[in-house]
Amino acid sequence: MTVIANGFIINKFNEPTRCNIRLEEEKIVEIGSDVKPLPGEKVIDATDLIVTAGFIDVHVHLREPGFEQKETIASGTLAAAHGGFTTICAMPNTNPVPDSAANMQALNKRIKADAKIRVLPYGAITKQLKADATVEELVDFDEVGANGAFAFSDDGVGVQTAGTMYKAMAEAARLNKAIVAHCEDNSLILGGSMHDGRRSEQLGVKGIPSVCESVQIARDVLLAEATGAHYHVCHVSTVESVRVIRDAKAAGIHVTCEVCPHHLISDENDITGDTGNWKMNPPLRATRDRQALIAGLMDGTIDCISTDHAPHCEHEKCGKMADSAFGIVGSETAFAQLYTHFVKTKIFTLKQLLDWMSSDVARTFNLPYGKLEVGASADIVLIDLDKEKTITTDDFLSQGKNTPYTGQTCSGWPVHTIYAGQTVWMED
Repeated sequence: MTVIANGFIINKFNEPTRCNIRLEEEKIVEIGSDVKPLPGEKVIDATDLIVTAGFIDVHVHLREPGFEQKETIASGTLAAAHGGFTTICAMPNTNPVPDSAANMQALNKRIKADAKIRVLPYGAITKQLKADATVEELVDFDEVGANGAFAFSDDGVGVQTAGTMYKAMAEAARLNKAIVAHCEDNSLILGGSMHDGRRSEQLGVKGIPSVCESVQIARDVLLAEATGAHYHVCHVSTVESVRVIRDAKAAGIHVTCEVCPHHLISDENDITGDTGNWKMNPPLRATRDRQALIAGLMDGTIDCISTDHAPHCEHEKCGKMADSAFGIVGSETAFAQLYTHFVKTKIFTLKQLLDWMSSDVARTFNLPYGKLEVGASADIVLIDLDKEKTITTDDFLSQGKNTPYTGQTCSGWPVHTIYAGQTVWMED
């Protein structure tokens, strides 16, 4: 047995309460100020640290199988643990794609062998992720779902035809699983590499208009209403998208959504130049979009925070935007960046941020994780709110180093991550 001693839990009133937590096997068995270590028990000293439920990230690219030069299950899950995550959901844009029973079984075998934390894999919506093909062929939802698909997504590719999405939602609803959608109308990308706005004009880079995202969300919420599916929107980035989702929720449609740290803390005005590390999908939008995302998170329109951790090789990100891959890494810096930008500045409370990264994610997808209570899985992260550190890729455990945030100094870093009762990462 293990006791986490002298740490602070943030209660529902956003107040720190000192208490101890006893772990036995893979569960939390006691919480309270009167919990005392027994002879022979392992003690983890959490003096002056925040003790909270391990974070959950429903949007991560582990790249394996097929693209191990970018990331592996081992490196990606260790990077996630470094950032305080104990559960992550792996997107299906791999090779082979998890679009069949055999491919799902092979993927789960790799996860069981190499993952450092809990990995819930997505199944694809269409065969070989060809949602933008002339003929879109759906996967066998029963087969893929029965072999461990957490939900269904073609992330990286927007499902282009309403008929395909309608049939996919009907199948997912029948299985009580979510459709998790990357929303992008290919006819509106217009060869762009960043947001179509003031900064793209200054840099001479082709832009992607906001309507590229929002028009597909508007279509899909009506399809979700018609099918009764749980429809979850990935990485919301525009004011129009927030408005459509808010209206859909008001109409009683089962739609949820996520926002990424980079879309909350940055907008097009922060882009320093035409360089690959600023290229992400969706792109950093206008200031009014970023403000709408913050407001949508605070009023409940946006349900949770995810990272869209998308590692690439250096040669794929070292040129200009037009020649670079879309994507930014974020597993290892998400909490510290958000804490620094929003909690220290008193825009968010610490309790809000912790919930958006744990319990609210679990609630959105009906997962039994993200809880710091007796009987819950012993998935715990210890955070030093006073620790100040400058972001450097030398500290990354991910194989991906593609971030524009190097040199940014942040406070509030995870220092110890426990998954199922066992330490999976600890500072030093």
